[in-house]
Amino acid sequence: MEQLFIEVLRHHRRRNKFLLHAFVLMPDHMHLLMTPTADVALEKAVQLIKGTFSFRAHKEFGITGVWAAGFNKDRVKSVSEYYAFERYIHHNPVKRGLVESPALYEGSSAWPGRRMDPCPFARAKAQAK
Repeated sequence: MEQLFIEVLRHHRRRNKFLLHAFVLMPDHMHLLMTPTADVALEKAVQLIKGTFSFRAHKEFGITGVWAAGFNKDRVKSVSEYYAFERYIHHNPVKRGLVESPALYEGSSAWPGRRMDPCPFARAKAQAK
């Protein structure tokens, strides 16, 4: 299921539906740190991810009812908030006791070798130094 989730994220990212900065797929929930593109609202980006994953999970594994309705959204307003969200996302499996280090959890962007989109505040951070 982790691999399917990651494939779905990659698919929509390649189609320029959003920028993906961080993610984690937990046994009972997920966290995404993403920036929707100008032509795709955040709600639509999440709908694409959940819909594609649900369709493929049913088709490939016979699994239905994967997602709860809706989602929570928090808007990131600063560089420090961005990195706090990223840290929170990456440490979710550690907090749950699934791994001892974020880099040991394959269902996460902290897994070594995963390439994510850069922080949208990177320019602001560089200017702040």
